[in-house]
Amino acid sequence: MTRIVSLLPAGTEIAAAFGLMDQVVGVSHECDFPTEANERPRVTRCAVHGVELASREVDEWVRRALHDNGSIYTIDEPLLRKLQPDVILTQKLCDVCAVGYDTVARLAQTLPGPPQVVNLEPTGLADIFDDIRRVADACNVQEHAENLIVNLSARVENVRERAAMISDRPRCFLMEWVDPPFCSGHWGPELVEIAGGRDSLGRKHQPSAQIDWQQVLDARPEIIVLALCGYDIERARRDYELLRRFPGFGSIPAADSGQVYVVNASAYFARPGPRIVDSLEILAGILHPCEFPEFVSRGSDDPHVVRVG
Repeated sequence: MTRIVSLLPAGTEIAAAFGLMDQVVGVSHECDFPTEANERPRVTRCAVHGVELASREVDEWVRRALHDNGSIYTIDEPLLRKLQPDVILTQKLCDVCAVGYDTVARLAQTLPGPPQVVNLEPTGLADIFDDIRRVADACNVQEHAENLIVNLSARVENVRERAAMISDRPRCFLMEWVDPPFCSGHWGPELVEIAGGRDSLGRKHQPSAQIDWQQVLDARPEIIVLALCGYDIERARRDYELLRRFPGFGSIPAADSGQVYVVNASAYFARPGPRIVDSLEILAGILHPCEFPEFVSRGSDDPHVVRVG
């Protein structure tokens, strides 16, 4: 049996999609899906995880921690050694998303074996599928990966082909953080594009970035989607109340027409695993509800997306 330690939620979800949760012996402090992940030992910690801070305070703490320590996470090295992993799933993509790859790679070299370190570093949808294959190769379940990718690709093409028939492509701002404002990056703008929208503020296949609020006002988005990194719907609702107080917010077409949505970005948009296709379908239901009625929000209790505008 291959003993797997996953240091990021997307890695855990990929392993679970292959039916390998019985081989996952350790996870990060953020891994919460599937439910079995909550029963595994936590190999990483973050000082502000679960702490009630305002978004501005979170941003300031992260910047300070990265400047002072180079990381916002710590690894429980004794526990990792005790778990004796054969494979460690980690990432280079973002210092804010999980423990840095270099830190993990150096530590892995001191472990028995040493274990294989699998780097997941997607910047787009195709990269996410490649990462699924990468995990499958490390765990020797290649057939599982191809079956999963066939299914996910079919769902992507379903949205792409139907959206391509729609001439109206609304201006959509996929917002990754409210205070300070951040646009979306990496796969985010690509998802908007496939779902039939235009995000002029997004940074396709590049890291998300802080932007001036004036840029949002100038872009005049017709739809705003709060896909706030690491936030579920309830937490995103609170930041929507903050956003409403930004100068000129009411003059934005999305605000004026009530086309503002909050999504569970912690589960979907911010996790580059199998559920990223759910994110695409959520966007399709937001951007074109008449053409994609099956993906439209079911109301204030919907666990995926809620209209707040």
